[in-house]
Amino acid sequence: MTASDSGAVLYDARADGIAIITINRPEQRNCLSRDVREGLREAWARFEADDALRIAILTGSGDKAFCAGGDLKEMVETGMTVPPRDMFALPYDSIELSKPTIAAVNGHAMAGGWMIAQACDLCVASTNAKFAITEVKVGRGSPWAAPLIHMIPQRIFMEIVLTGKPITAERAYEIGLVNRLAQPGGALDAAIELAWEVLEGAPLSVKAARETVMLSTEMGRGAALQAARATHELAYHSEDAQEGPRAFAEKRKPVWKGR
Repeated sequence: MTASDSGAVLYDARADGIAIITINRPEQRNCLSRDVREGLREAWARFEADDALRIAILTGSGDKAFCAGGDLKEMVETGMTVPPRDMFALPYDSIELSKPTIAAVNGHAMAGGWMIAQACDLCVASTNAKFAITEVKVGRGSPWAAPLIHMIPQRIFMEIVLTGKPITAERAYEIGLVNRLAQPGGALDAAIELAWEVLEGAPLSVKAARETVMLSTEMGRGAALQAARATHELAYHSEDAQEGPRAFAEKRKPVWKGR
């Protein structure tokens, strides 16, 4: 089924707790046109509202482009200067999400394409993928790239944004931008496999773990430790916190209840 009437974004709510969100404009290199932006906004909202879904994978149709970025033609036609704060449906930024996400990059992720891949918690890329922040090439800006300083070394970050030149998937993996590599055509399957690994964990523990990573990027060491202890309180007091050790002792797979 689709997340928008135009079919620009496909939304698949799977029975295993995974939502797959697919930008479906391969003829436009899956650029972030208005219909794609609206479809993504609706898809993320549906994912967040569905308690049966625990993790989402964002990908693009075809094997040439995950997402080529913003619609430059639209920018020319509208005379756009600074993009509106809520123009792009950016996970954990302009979109409020409380569950983990994975980018399955199956082709080029350029400019805004890099932006939405970067916004996801995890990233899997096919070996034929390329990443670039190309804004300097077209006189635009990439303020959304600021969190990269928590992901990759400063000098590499500097070269990427100053030159606008693409890096290969292998290079992205080497510098820590990409978690796993897959053969061409295999990014989505690899992302699903990674999602299954996340789903093996207790829901409240996964939620607290994700929050700990994010708050640790915002705070100093002492404050982060204190905040992390508070974040994990719910998980420690849950039924699952008793089920996990019990299942281990009984040599069986735990049955999580998420409470």
